Amino acid sequence: MIILKSEREIKYMRDAGRIVAETLQEVKKAVRPEITTLQLDQIAEDYIKNCGAIPTFKGYHGFPGNICASVNEQVVHGIPSVKKLKNGDTVSIDIGAVINGYHGDAALTLPVGEIDIEVRNLLNVTQESLDKGIEKAIAGNRLSDISHAVQTHAEKHGYGVVRDYVGHGIGRNMHEDPQIPNYGIPGHGPRLKPGMTLAIEPMINMGTHAVNVLNDGWTVVTADGKPSAHFEHTIAITPDGPEILTRL
Repeated sequence: MIILKSEREIKYMRDAGRIVAETLQEVKKAVRPEITTLQLDQIAEDYIKNCGAIPTFKGYHGFPGNICASVNEQVVHGIPSVKKLKNGDTVSIDIGAVINGYHGDAALTLPVGEIDIEVRNLLNVTQESLDKGIEKAIAGNRLSDISHAVQTHAEKHGYGVVRDYVGHGIGRNMHEDPQIPNYGIPGHGPRLKPGMTLAIEPMINMGTHAVNVLNDGWTVVTADGKPSAHFEHTIAITPDGPEILTRL
């Protein structure tokens, strides 16, 4: 069941979204060669708690980190560790926070030092795919219009769109209905309405869409070992169009 949010509830979600966006900026400032993803995790935890919020991911179904930190071929759900980042890596940072009972969720993929132009293009196209999806999050459209916009833009550039993991509704719970695939034909699924709050999150691979899960039970990696990128925003559908709640 898709839960429509009142203006008061969306206000609470703006607060959560702002904290998530600010935390991502704090982590972004710290990303450099030689830092560990566990140190980035600590930065995020400190910032979120100083805001009076709670990191959503810590303990969620047993996840051990405050953030997901996925390096290079890791797609999502990477566990923060003591392994140091190095020049030329990419790291996808996914952060969730809850305050006043409502959640915010966002992600971005960051370069570590200087990265190859091919990888830079992957990051740019994934960001653009998210933007294309959000443009279709308009009252009266169908859910798959978002999915189709993401897929069309990513595949136009020859990339693989991950099928096994999807976006989701969000609100009082981190994961609510509906699921939001990043692929599909337009004009299908629930009709979008004001009050819907969605986390749209393209996961785009440089190679094929196929993924595997490592033995830690969490970390999702590309099956062909090629790089992946992940961008995400929490949005609210309003009568005037999509409002991005996790953008400063």
